[in-house]
Amino acid sequence: MEDQHNHEIKKYAPLDFSKINTYSIKERQNLSNIHLFAKPSLPSEGINTFFESLPEILASANLRKVIDAIVLARRNKRPVVMSFGAHVIKCGLSPLIIDLMKRNIITALAMNGASAIHDYEVSLIGATSEDVAESLKDGSFGMTKETPAAFQIASANGAKDGIGLGRAMGEKILADNNTYTDLSVLAWSAKLNIPATVHAALGTDTIYMHPNISGKDMGESSHTDFRILASIVSDLEGGVWLNVGSAVIMPEVFLKVLTVARNVGNKVENFVTVNMDMIQHYRPQTNVLKRPTRAGYAITGHHEIMFPLLRMGILSKLGAENE
Repeated sequence: MEDQHNHEIKKYAPLDFSKINTYSIKERQNLSNIHLFAKPSLPSEGINTFFESLPEILASANLRKVIDAIVLARRNKRPVVMSFGAHVIKCGLSPLIIDLMKRNIITALAMNGASAIHDYEVSLIGATSEDVAESLKDGSFGMTKETPAAFQIASANGAKDGIGLGRAMGEKILADNNTYTDLSVLAWSAKLNIPATVHAALGTDTIYMHPNISGKDMGESSHTDFRILASIVSDLEGGVWLNVGSAVIMPEVFLKVLTVARNVGNKVENFVTVNMDMIQHYRPQTNVLKRPTRAGYAITGHHEIMFPLLRMGILSKLGAENE
């Protein structure tokens, strides 16, 4: 075998840089320029001036585009659908979601099972989100009785009456007159007659550990919600789909309802999608921002900061229309 050490090692001399071609910086196309820079504003100048003062670059520019898209949809009476995960409720954003529903800015809600659980618990006791690490030690995690009892009654009604799980949960909270009903997005959706769909994934939520829960009722009522959402998305042309804090379930649900909507002949091509989360995950980026539309925007940050900022931007842009 040839000795590898006998190979001649190529030697490199320093490259002659005198042959490099240059051009004037004045001829160059630039991605950033002073016309896009932030402008200092004062608190006394108001929130509208603040948003106009933001730099028109990267995420800041995208936030302004999202605000513009939602305002345009509202002015054109097109849907603005907010889908979300449980953390959105746990971080205390329900009052802001409800406010946007009352103003007819958010026209439909879609959520996973955990979101509905937290919403119900907030309506009942004004608190939610147990210490899982602690309660897991003795097997008491998720073993409260009130939540699964409410879900079984609602799912049975939602299946029997054909209204779906989200509407049935909202109507139950209203009928029971829970202490903190005014902080429930499900209750307000029923009160305002705004669609709210709950997309249960059997086995993922604490209620499925309870003997009274019927998989048949949960499945049937949640499937009705899936069909309702397919109808909503069939009308999404010119509207906006917001995915807030759901990394898996809601992006997957969206892809399927969009497919159904198009499959049965609806034109759903020109609409804006938005993914708001603390981290940009694969499924929201692929299923929400890239595959369905060319106008998809990622807004990265904590929900408890970014969503209030988004709401204020919308109201600022609408101005006197939503006073």
